[in-house]
Amino acid sequence: MSRIHEALQRAYLERGKVASSGDVQLADPVETFPGPVEAPPPPVKIELALDTIAQHPWTPLLPSFPTLADRGAAVEQFRGLRSHIYQARYESPMKTVLIASGMPAEGKSFVAANLAMTLARNSIHNILLIDGDLRRPTLHTLLGAPNTVGLSNYLEGTAGMTEIMQRDSGHGKGASDGAGSIANLTFISSGKTSDNSSELVANHRIEDLVQAAAPHFDWIVIDAPPVLAVTDAVELSRAADAVLLVARAASTPFEVAQRAKEAFGSARILGFVLNDIKRAPATGSYNYNYNYYYSQEQGSGAPPTQPKDSGSKG
Repeated sequence: MSRIHEALQRAYLERGKVASSGDVQLADPVETFPGPVEAPPPPVKIELALDTIAQHPWTPLLPSFPTLADRGAAVEQFRGLRSHIYQARYESPMKTVLIASGMPAEGKSFVAANLAMTLARNSIHNILLIDGDLRRPTLHTLLGAPNTVGLSNYLEGTAGMTEIMQRDSGHGKGASDGAGSIANLTFISSGKTSDNSSELVANHRIEDLVQAAAPHFDWIVIDAPPVLAVTDAVELSRAADAVLLVARAASTPFEVAQRAKEAFGSARILGFVLNDIKRAPATGSYNYNYNYYYSQEQGSGAPPTQPKDSGSKG
């Protein structure tokens, strides 16, 4: 009996040590009810004073900007393209348009730059042109604008939205007729070229940029890299409302045009612009290398553009 008594005493003392050591005792589970779920904070609205954007003297390459003239066949072609873009917006809300092509050298940068210029000349509102080709940027060369800081800097988090925007300080002075009307065009260059551009455009900051800029602009035009060469264009398309594809006459194979369209999946495809037409096909003919243009929806699409892009690599 004494041994049992001693064992009980030791057990009692051990329990006292455990309790005094501060160890937490497990208790029976108690049913708890979650509190009210807080709503996510509203998106931050960025106030943008366009008159505070940095201004630089641009010297546009005039052969690459037929839309700076007041009249001519090239001007009318881009005016027609502009009309189709506006018509597409009447059918469904749209503000941001991505310009892309299947392969390099099909003229997408030429079309993007002239479309933005045509939209700017036709509107008292502001137009934003973004060079989203972080591998082989072209737009700053066409516009004669600096490319010291741009989209890549914003995507990597080293520059803010207003820091990467620029406008023409001379408003096109010294250029051909009509050049003085680009005062309402804002430009975001590509910034430094980068080997990890795919990672930069995939971090969703481009979507934040477009969302923050959208209230301040009537149209946003994004020049994307060739969709069959790199994946950047597909990532950029997630920030756009629609995609406009460019093909080069007598150069782009029909299969390449098909694959370019398919690469954007369920994105809204406005149609194809047929660029660099040497001689327009006969009226009613739609078998010029491939369809004159085609669209995701029957009976809609972008008209062909006839001006040559003056050797643009876009």
